[in-house]
Amino acid sequence: MQFQQLQYFVAVAETRHFTRAAERVHVAQPSLSQQIRALERELGADLFLRARGNITLTDAGEALLPLARRILADADTARHEVQELVQLRRGRVRLGATPSLCTGLLPDVLRAFHDRYPGIRLLIEESGSHDLVRALARGSLDLALIVLPLPAPAPALTTVELLREDLVVVSSPEVPAPGRDGRVVAVDDLEGERLVMFRHGYDLRELTVAACRSAGFEPDFAVEGGEMDAVLGFVRAGLGVAVVPRMVATRAGRGLRVTPLARPGLHRTIALAHRSDVAPPRAARELQRMLLER
Repeated sequence: MQFQQLQYFVAVAETRHFTRAAERVHVAQPSLSQQIRALERELGADLFLRARGNITLTDAGEALLPLARRILADADTARHEVQELVQLRRGRVRLGATPSLCTGLLPDVLRAFHDRYPGIRLLIEESGSHDLVRALARGSLDLALIVLPLPAPAPALTTVELLREDLVVVSSPEVPAPGRDGRVVAVDDLEGERLVMFRHGYDLRELTVAACRSAGFEPDFAVEGGEMDAVLGFVRAGLGVAVVPRMVATRAGRGLRVTPLARPGLHRTIALAHRSDVAPPRAARELQRMLLER
């Protein structure tokens, strides 16, 4: 009994037609009929009653059908499991993240993932949450780390909250500390400070500007339009202060003074997102698990 013969038998049993069954399994009809007859000889029993225009299962065929379906399903499962294992030895994961997360959250997790799965290529797209959501919708990313809430509903995405992160104010130690006492900074205090501001489309830009306007003033920009590394460099040079995630400030090293924001402060929620209608590849699901368990 051959695996291929069982495939042909199930196709005929489900279509009740030899020609349509041959089309389903992409084989010539005479070849399919020949394999069915060979299977019947092997089993010593007819599997079909062949009346003109009417194909029905015999008792032997009825007995074989659920067993054949189970064998084929087990073979598909075995093939799938092996492919899943292969995906963890080679392949790729396409991950999108905001620049601040690339600086703060991802390095340690990606190092651990690479150590465990050195054959997996990690392709990182660094952009704002809006652009990352569009990239997920296009299918050009497997996963993305985005900032919630999104400005518009994204029903095609599944999101899982990863962390809630405080924002802090960074400044150069060479200039006076921001705020009234140098220990904390209220959002109101930023009215008297010149800000180093991110480019348009940056989640942190929108959050900071919205907080200043809620406090009743328009922020004053000393420099604007930079990415994360540029913003931190401009702050170190004493051009102004910036509002950044605590995780980024902690990893930024020397040359920066970090001042917390007074309560209630500013926060952002980070979520891991993927398309709801497409399951991420095995390697991407493994990276997802490591991010959620970090």
